[in-house]
Amino acid sequence: MKRIVILGGGVAGTLTANYLIPKIGDEIRDRKVEVTLITDRPYQIYEPGYLYLIFNRLGEDELRRDIRELLDPSVRLVVDRAVRIDTENQKIICEKETHDYDYLVIATGARITPEDIPGLKEAGHWFYDLEGSKRLRSALANFKGGKIVISVIGVPHKCPVAPIEVAFILHDFLKRRGVRDKSQVVYTYPTNKIFIMDPVTEMIQPMFDERGIEYRTFFNPIEINAKEKKIITLEGEEEDFDLLVAIPPHRGAQVITDSGLGDKGGWVPTDRYTLKADGYDNVYALGDATNLPVSKAGSVAHFQAEVVAENLAAEIKGIEPTAMFNGKAFCFIETGWEEATYIWFDYFTPPQPVVPSKFVHFVKIAYNKAYWLTARGLL
Repeated sequence: MKRIVILGGGVAGTLTANYLIPKIGDEIRDRKVEVTLITDRPYQIYEPGYLYLIFNRLGEDELRRDIRELLDPSVRLVVDRAVRIDTENQKIICEKETHDYDYLVIATGARITPEDIPGLKEAGHWFYDLEGSKRLRSALANFKGGKIVISVIGVPHKCPVAPIEVAFILHDFLKRRGVRDKSQVVYTYPTNKIFIMDPVTEMIQPMFDERGIEYRTFFNPIEINAKEKKIITLEGEEEDFDLLVAIPPHRGAQVITDSGLGDKGGWVPTDRYTLKADGYDNVYALGDATNLPVSKAGSVAHFQAEVVAENLAAEIKGIEPTAMFNGKAFCFIETGWEEATYIWFDYFTPPQPVVPSKFVHFVKIAYNKAYWLTARGLL
């Protein structure tokens, strides 16, 4: 029996499993193949929903589903924490037991590491995990005016456009609460422009100017003075704040680092087209776990899962795999309380944002509700 192990219970892992099963149904029924998904928690969280949770527009229960509900019944689910990947012996060592594999799919995602910036955990807020989002929701609900700094502290990070979205929605949120005229909103970015992609910068920067959202570029925080509420940067600048909304540093999963499979950031070196981990014929990597020059976004994991599933199925059937990932990504960008735009791009096509509209915003809100169909591989 061939054993396929998918490591990671986020959208990249569940989608790969759900796309794969119909392609190898005969092999599973004949007990020639077993598909196992290993995850350290029994539920999945719709992480893009954190953007709405902090403004109290989505609740915690709307962001969580049991993974078993999302998976095809043919997939064996193991809830255990992986501590090491032994590629030489083709084993996943977990806290409770060890699992053998013939093919491995690494979908371990990204983790935030606010501890990498001294003072950030003590003085900062973020919306990249549930507890941080809940704390920020409370801080925003109680904000009566002052200076809010939205600071991107290092790239890459999950959902690259999210800091822009927060700035726009925050502007409208403060207006609705009657405190925008008492507030200063500042957005910072580590490069020489407000976003890494020029077409997005060209559209967004005038919109920031129109709304009075200030911005600082070449701004790389290295320390937060929690007592004085100041951001200290690599460039020798300081920025004071009353409320700091940080996009904290991100790294790959600890198991990747501990297994010697990652680069200095913990990202898995991966072929940009085949999605095989560099140096391994039987290991694929996708989603936020890779070092690829693409957005760490759910849509990317979606498109990559299709490629991995198709190629794995071909290998199981003894066929030469030919599916290739072209770098495709699709991202909504909320530009206010009730308007949004979107971008799509790939390795060969730059993004071209459309004019923001209420229609695009409502499509995004509808997708928030329909996401769980996507996780099941139905959209």
